[in-house]
Amino acid sequence: MRVGVVGLGARISGVINHTLANIEPDIKVVGVVDPDEQGARSRLSEQDRDKAVFYNSFEEMVKKGKLDALAIGTRCNLHTSYAIKAAKHSIPLFLEKPVSINMEQAIELEKAFENSKCEVVVGFGLKASPLCRFVKEKLENGAVGNPEHIMAWNYVPYGTVYWEQPYRDYSITQGLFLQKATHDFDYISYLMGSPIVRVGAMATFMHIFGGTKEKGLKCSECKETDTCLESPTNRKLNGSGHHTKDHMCVYSVDCGSLEEGTNEDSSSALLEFASGAHGVYTQVFYTRRDAAARGATISGYHGTLRFDWYENEIKYVRHHKPFSDTIKSGDVASHFGGDNILGINFINIVKNKEKSIASIQDGIQSVYACLAAKESLVKNRMVKIRQVGQV
Repeated sequence: MRVGVVGLGARISGVINHTLANIEPDIKVVGVVDPDEQGARSRLSEQDRDKAVFYNSFEEMVKKGKLDALAIGTRCNLHTSYAIKAAKHSIPLFLEKPVSINMEQAIELEKAFENSKCEVVVGFGLKASPLCRFVKEKLENGAVGNPEHIMAWNYVPYGTVYWEQPYRDYSITQGLFLQKATHDFDYISYLMGSPIVRVGAMATFMHIFGGTKEKGLKCSECKETDTCLESPTNRKLNGSGHHTKDHMCVYSVDCGSLEEGTNEDSSSALLEFASGAHGVYTQVFYTRRDAAARGATISGYHGTLRFDWYENEIKYVRHHKPFSDTIKSGDVASHFGGDNILGINFINIVKNKEKSIASIQDGIQSVYACLAAKESLVKNRMVKIRQVGQV
């Protein structure tokens, strides 16, 4: 299985070298488009490192590479432009999220795929995870009756990555609704069986992270590492850090500003569904350790289902019978096991056996919801969400 990759970063190399290779051992990266050839080669598997051909353009790689599959793992602002190029071909594509970072890109991407023969799997691992799919099965079997309300949460224990890594470049990422909630809005719509049609959002900026420390500052260059809770020393001491090596300052001007744009410490959204149901979602990026939580409570007249990926369990309460259940899930992998399901789906698409369970339309619809949430932040009002297929 011959794969061509555009933007061979850490995320997409992990998907290929581990997830896809575990499913299809004979997978080979035969072509790459990436300006950092040395870095990209270092992320290739040992069998591909010296054999993969680096091309100057996407078009050249498709023309010469004899590809069975494509993968796009560029920086987020480039996802759309390369996906549009891929839409002109019938080669199956694995596309990282968010699929677009602004409305112009999203509309252009939707148009490009209106009549495309390119089957896309978007990296929505949460929806694909075994736990989420089992909850969906329970809902479809009438566990709660009609889903009337959802409360979803994401307390991120590794949130500092959005201020100490390239994610903090707002011009490329456009904030944490697009970077993080794009996953959640997708699985929320999936579970509720209805698209989100209206959203009201608010956020808190620069109460925790961001600040006035000098540009380019690293912990190793700072005089405050003894007292700073984000220094590698104190993260190790307190067990409070996802990364415990030298890193960029989370209080630097490089983290952005309210005027130019910056990631939020936390954000929340009130959601209305086409079905008439509603719900709430919140994401918090400064939590640590055992405060980690990601999941939802879905309720209807007949019952309530609560699940959490970190707890790896489902709690089901029947409203009109004196019975309640707690269901434990097995061990999980990347994205709580969802990446494996996406990988199997993608391999089977390449083999002409399946259709996508995380389509390009799903990716675009999630972006529309995220962009509406961002607009709501600015305009301080509920915002109607554009729907895929809307004229």
